[in-house]
Amino acid sequence: MKCLMCEDGETKVTDSRYLPDANIIRRRRECMHCSFRFSTMEEVTILDLIIVKRNGKREPYSREKLKSGLLRSLEKRSHTTEDYRKLISSVEAEIQKTRKNEVTSEMIGQIVIDKLKNFDKVAYIRFSSVYYSYSDISEFIDELSKLKTKKTKKSSN
Repeated sequence: MKCLMCEDGETKVTDSRYLPDANIIRRRRECMHCSFRFSTMEEVTILDLIIVKRNGKREPYSREKLKSGLLRSLEKRSHTTEDYRKLISSVEAEIQKTRKNEVTSEMIGQIVIDKLKNFDKVAYIRFSSVYYSYSDISEFIDELSKLKTKKTKKSSN
């Protein structure tokens, strides 16, 4: 890791902290040359994962596509950047748990749906309306009713 001040390549790690909710390791570093201190964040990335689309086309996994889909569904919702980062990490952790080199876009969509349902009901409805491509308003209302019924059951317990 290069020092941000003097650009020397020798630094030492003085402290490491694991942030379990986000699957991130925060490392505190010190330059061996100028003693400048700085922090870095290490995050697990998915490598060599192929996504099989509905039409059979294969393409490399793109974290950016996941981020943009989630951002659209979470637009104007009150979540912190840290909440958003944790959500992305939890989706990617579920993908990694499959231990497969190829996964379907449907599988990723279902993971996102499951995570959003617990994270933010409005974002869940937004995402599911695109993901499930409801053919008419009655299907959409049915999904809203299911959410409302689950909420009512939880609050009565």
